[in-house]
Amino acid sequence: MTTTEAPAEPLSIGDVAERTGLSVHALRFYERRGLLVGPVQRTSGGRRRYTAFDVEWLRICVKLRESGMPLADLKQFAELVRHGPGNEAERLRLLDAHRQRVDAQIQALEECRSVITWKVSVYAEHLARGEAGGLWDPTA
Repeated sequence: MTTTEAPAEPLSIGDVAERTGLSVHALRFYERRGLLVGPVQRTSGGRRRYTAFDVEWLRICVKLRESGMPLADLKQFAELVRHGPGNEAERLRLLDAHRQRVDAQIQALEECRSVITWKVSVYAEHLARGEAGGLWDPTA
């Protein structure tokens, strides 16, 4: 995992929310559910302090969740990463299974888009010819 111009100093929960697009509430949820790779450090006053690594991990989590990865799979992935080297094959299997699900979703969406594109062309042609009346008219 590489960091992308993340500051070296610790970040507040608000800073991390801004950088990841997650709400403060969601960040706390991720922490409670064990979805982070490491424990979130705290100040002496109990305020959360995140690292650049935390931000990068959370950015990956956001993309995995946006692509439909179940929380249980994300938790398993985080646990594997937390355990360190030696389980890369398990991580690969988990990610590859998710990629296959995403590929299937993309294929299904492409098929849907094809039908929609065809239907748009049908309506556009009829409208261009002035013959749109009665297309899919349930009252006819």
